[in-house]
Parts: sequence; structure tokens; C-alpha cells
Amino acid sequence: MNPTHNAAFESEIVQARAFMSRGELLVAVEHLERAHVIGQSDVIPHVLSHWLMLVIAVRQFQFLAAWGQLVRIVFGALGSAVGVVPTGNTGGSNVSMFKRMAI
Repeated sequence: MNPTHNAAFESEIVQARAFMSRGELLVAVEHLERAHVIGQSDVIPHVLSHWLMLVIAVRQFQFLAAWGQLVRIVFGALGSAVGVVPTGNTGGSNVSMFKRMAI
């Protein structure tokens, strides 16, 4: 990831974690979705964004969404590793993991 994208990704993660710590989970998800779009081409940032989405799903007792995030952690890591990710996809369990989306 280039330095500009890395800074943007880190900013979104920091903001998401801050909102998570205050219990403002819906706003945190918005930041994680942006982080996902920015970081999905790199394995560790991609997995981190899904991991934090998983944490939020569990905190909200959304176990189907949590399962979706577990699946995305595995396939997302593989997709990033081989360079096959759907551009613009926000990474939520409510979106097909194969769907390309406008940025």
C-alpha cells in the first residue's frame, strides 16, 4: 500500500476503534467500510477491517453477520494474497463478497 493509502487506512481504523470504544457501532462500521475499500488489496489491512467488523457483529449479537465476517476473513486473505478482490466492495456481510462497487 502506498503511503497515502496507508495513512488513510490508518486514519479510518483509528476512528473506527474510537467509535467502537464509545459504543457508537454504526458509525464505527462506516469507518471500517472505508478502511476495507482502501486496504482490501493488502492481506493484513484487509483481514484487520474484517476482524473489527466481526467484533462489532458479535457485540451486536448479529451471529449471521459474524459468520459472514469469518468467511470473509479467510477468503479475503486469500483474495488479497493472489490479487483478486472486488474493487470498491465495502466488506459488510450484507454485500456479496464478489460484488464490485463504485468508489
